[in-house]
Amino acid sequence: MSRKSKPPIALYSALADTTRCRILEILKTAPTPVHVLTEAFSISRPAISRHLRVLKSAGLVAEVKKGRENVYAFRPAKLDAARTWLETIRSAEALSEEVVEEAPVAVVAEAPIAPKPVRAPKKKPAVSAERPAKDPVPAQTTPAPSTNQMGFDF
Repeated sequence: MSRKSKPPIALYSALADTTRCRILEILKTAPTPVHVLTEAFSISRPAISRHLRVLKSAGLVAEVKKGRENVYAFRPAKLDAARTWLETIRSAEALSEEVVEEAPVAVVAEAPIAPKPVRAPKKKPAVSAERPAKDPVPAQTTPAPSTNQMGFDF
């Protein structure tokens, strides 16, 4: 894969959330301050700020400080990287379809399937009345891998 056709993973990760997509829809009309964006959602301002941080790190929004406000603007030119990558994949798909249509079809004989061996059931040892059965040792649980507050493991 050449350097130009590298998939824009950060861009797709940013677009993978419905809240962030809705933020971009709002920002496409005009640059908007954070407090106005917050009014359009039923989530907190810090949550909106975290979504904006993800969009900013992907290059989809630009932040401009105007006095005490942070105003965010949509940068649609950054979507060109995704469009270019998708077109590269689409053209490669069209080429592979042509190659498949031109290639001769080989007939492969199916190998006979051997039956699976039958196993005898295991017998459980009898538990005597004198000695109670041991409690099994509780399994050790490992903590889940750490993820950030947005649910992504960057």
